[in-house]
Amino acid sequence: MLQSIVLSVCMFMLHTVAASGPQSYQKLDFTNVGFTGSYVDVNKFKDITNNESCTCEVGDRVWFSGKNAPLADYLSVHFRGPLKLKQFAFYTSPGFTVNNSRSSSDWNRLAYYESSSKTADNVTFLNHGGEASPCLGNALSYASSNGTGSASEATVLADGTLISSDQEYIIYSNVSCPKSGYDKGCGVYRSGIPAYYGYGGTTKMFLFEFEMPTETEKNSSSIGYYDLPAIWLLNDHIARTSQYPTNANCSCWASGCGEYDIFEAMNGTEKNHLYSTFHTFQGIEDLGTGIQSYGYITRNTTGTMKGGVVFDSSGNVVSFISDATPFNGTVSADTVNDLLAAIPENETYSSQLMSISATAPSTTSKSNGVALTKMQNGVWYYILAIFTAFTQVVLI
Repeated sequence: MLQSIVLSVCMFMLHTVAASGPQSYQKLDFTNVGFTGSYVDVNKFKDITNNESCTCEVGDRVWFSGKNAPLADYLSVHFRGPLKLKQFAFYTSPGFTVNNSRSSSDWNRLAYYESSSKTADNVTFLNHGGEASPCLGNALSYASSNGTGSASEATVLADGTLISSDQEYIIYSNVSCPKSGYDKGCGVYRSGIPAYYGYGGTTKMFLFEFEMPTETEKNSSSIGYYDLPAIWLLNDHIARTSQYPTNANCSCWASGCGEYDIFEAMNGTEKNHLYSTFHTFQGIEDLGTGIQSYGYITRNTTGTMKGGVVFDSSGNVVSFISDATPFNGTVSADTVNDLLAAIPENETYSSQLMSISATAPSTTSKSNGVALTKMQNGVWYYILAIFTAFTQVVLI
């Protein structure tokens, strides 16, 4: 009886929300971000150039916990066209809470790129122009000045560089990795690649100035993401090992090491809608679909956009667009909170992630961790998401 009532209420809410459709916002909030969980990382490659025997072995489960976990780890920054990057900045703070400047500290810029001056501080441009592997896909290489070609050394992206649909490049820091190894700082990665750390810390902020113009090239069957630009973050192990493997064991992504899409056009019918999405197992089973905000940010196809994402110290993650976005070397806590507070409530969509109770075992094992990827209460996330969307539609 109770189940029937719950399903009936959910269906009513779903029809109401579906009838109105997702709305456009300037700010997408997620609260209660971070949980205790685990993933498996690559322990060993085997015959990576052999079509018949190319494979990967995974190690013991890697456990994580705390605010923003697993995205409190080092992250790489990814771009897909059509896109033109004008500025990028990465910041950390000793402590920052959204809407609470009194207990927050200022933000310090640790990485910066500006296109017109070709400034590139603690920034390394990479792409997938390296050696091909049947199970790992293409390896990382230095990106040339146009973002899509390969270079023999670190090269700064040229001013005005526009990448087209399906084309990608990545930003890592300029801090070199130690030698490849399962117990090393950067894990296992392919020999000969340019290997760098991403950008770490629980409390961090990524800011961007960019353009996402309408694609002018003709579509074809060889283009997987036609006119679907994106800016997103990955656990920095993923691209160093394999971002697009044919074998799930060749990347920690499938076991939930972490992805956050800041601004992503999801499909051709919504090519001008930029969604924010968590690809973690925090209360959901379908990692591919992820935990997506029901609201979206409108893509400006004719002008410049400024914005980014804030990961605060209390498990709040905020994607936003604002012309007031600063790129100074130091940004005060008041400045960031004032910027976010200036975005009206009716331009803000909020989602709460589920609370997940789990305890890391005293000795790790694969079987203990696998249970975390099979959440029996995953349906409750959808119920909560539908209810939240329904409530915000009514309020609007």
